[in-house]
Amino acid sequence: MYRTGREGVERDDKEAAEWYRRAGEQGRAEAQFWLGQFYSHGRGVAQDYAIAAEWYRQAAEQDHARAQCRLGWLYRSGEGVGQDDKEGAEWYRRAGEQGHMEAQYRLGYLYSHGQGVAQDYAVAADWYQRAGEQGHARAQYRLGRLYETGRGVSQDYEAAAEWYRKAAEQGHTEAQDSLGDLYLHGQGVAQDLTSAVEWFQKAAEQGHTLA
Repeated sequence: MYRTGREGVERDDKEAAEWYRRAGEQGRAEAQFWLGQFYSHGRGVAQDYAIAAEWYRQAAEQDHARAQCRLGWLYRSGEGVGQDDKEGAEWYRRAGEQGHMEAQYRLGYLYSHGQGVAQDYAVAADWYQRAGEQGHARAQYRLGRLYETGRGVSQDYEAAAEWYRKAAEQGHTEAQDSLGDLYLHGQGVAQDLTSAVEWFQKAAEQGHTLA
């Protein structure tokens, strides 16, 4: 209640942090996660990524997926812990296996770029698809790119168009531009210059300079 200011209680981040600390010290994973969030963002406490990492870790070791994803991000960025892509990938994997779509996307990205894991476009495609099926726009776009280029999957312009469309309809500018390009060249969709221009325009309206 103190965190959100609901139920007639005025929002008080400092008070919320104290209650989360008490619950976290009793081993409650959700409280540990939120205390990690507070330290990560400097809410109610002085910002301290190292302390955030410790609270995330306590929750992550109890299989709290959001904490695992956040801990993975800290290892990737080197905030509060030594920068370690391999460790970051492992925490993303643990969260991704629980269905956490952001972790699934980030793990796909690591496999696609060979960061912390051996580069493997097929494995990247699998993780992107898991996230994409949950509606993750960036994963949908990157999966579309793999289908368009034939990396990790058989080249399939129709599948590329399908995934680009899913992301484009959520406002992903690069997907809008890519879908427009497929319409322009009639790849995976019937050639349609009007549709191409419409998608290019949508991307351009959001500041996409390549459209």
